Amino acid sequence: MALAYGLTSQPALLAAGVAALEALREEGISPSVVAGHSLGEYTAIVAAGGMEFSEALRTVRNRGRYMQEAVEPGRGAMAAILGLTRPQVEEICEKAKSSGTVSPANINGSIQIVIAGEKSAVERAGELARDAGAKRVVPLAVSVPSHCSLMAPAAERLRSDLKGAALKDLRIPLVANVHAKPITRTDEIREALERQLENPVLWVDSVTRMTEEGVDTFVEVGPGTVLSGLVRRIAKGARILNVEDPESLESTLAALKS
Repeated sequence: MALAYGLTSQPALLAAGVAALEALREEGISPSVVAGHSLGEYTAIVAAGGMEFSEALRTVRNRGRYMQEAVEPGRGAMAAILGLTRPQVEEICEKAKSSGTVSPANINGSIQIVIAGEKSAVERAGELARDAGAKRVVPLAVSVPSHCSLMAPAAERLRSDLKGAALKDLRIPLVANVHAKPITRTDEIREALERQLENPVLWVDSVTRMTEEGVDTFVEVGPGTVLSGLVRRIAKGARILNVEDPESLESTLAALKS
């Protein structure tokens, strides 16, 4: 699942991820634990049996609309900061808050962190990051500032949808974005998905938790291999595979069955 995407493409990305999951299932491959980055958490929940695909599709479609409507066009922004640690980025965001709302949004690596908030504050944080020695500050081509407090109105609207959604306890644990802890109960799923919108994705913590639980093989499903690259840098020595097309499916199956 890609880390930056258009909101209108969210249902398509969910469908692609679930299709890859089904292809693995048909070959007798199933996970022992799941996690997903942002939107990918919905794919992970489907994989764990907590939500039917049709329910996830409806929820994700509304999620994208709520996010789009939460912040007027041009107000928000996101940027990736490369080369600074999490404490450094947190300190920079605190300093940049004099220009508006900004905070860490995706903790993708020990020195790869995405920030989100109001455009003026994100730009100011970028300037401070460069002054602090960041290798690169990369503005992201996204339409809304995800995983920050500006998404509070979207989270409130999503809460109502999740209350009425047909969820089931998970067959296997999900390591949730919001706190990097394994969850299985429906109330935990609802809380995690709601809080996810206005809180950072703790991807480093999530992958680390899985490795601590004994996971040594990760399979990314859906378009692209962005998460594979992130996991490779976090879980040193782990086997990293992916399924996004027939060729990658065959190579992953061969690796898993060898």
